[in-house]
Amino acid sequence: MYAVIATGGKQERVEVGTRVDVELLRAELGEEVTFAPVLVVDGDSVHAAPAALAAATVSARVVGGAKGPKITGFTYKPKARARRRFGHRQHYTTIEITSIAPPVAPSVRARSSKA
Repeated sequence: MYAVIATGGKQERVEVGTRVDVELLRAELGEEVTFAPVLVVDGDSVHAAPAALAAATVSARVVGGAKGPKITGFTYKPKARARRRFGHRQHYTTIEITSIAPPVAPSVRARSSKA
């Protein structure tokens, strides 16, 4: 079973036990966080409808942090002797997926006979 979660404007395919770097979350080390899945695949069944996914959850535990690669940039304006260097290094939160709760199958209602 696997799920696709959306966090930080990106989507990640996750399974139980996988570690994923996501955009920085406001969560402490060891804290449990939950995500609403975009897609859940459970064997032969694929759940993608928003109504079906309303009850599905993906739980994860915060296991640490990480930093992305340093990105450097340079701006230059000709004839003005204006130049500027800048850098950026994105911070990430490392999470480990602990459980994927698939949506509950809708109950089959008994047909009432109008007689």
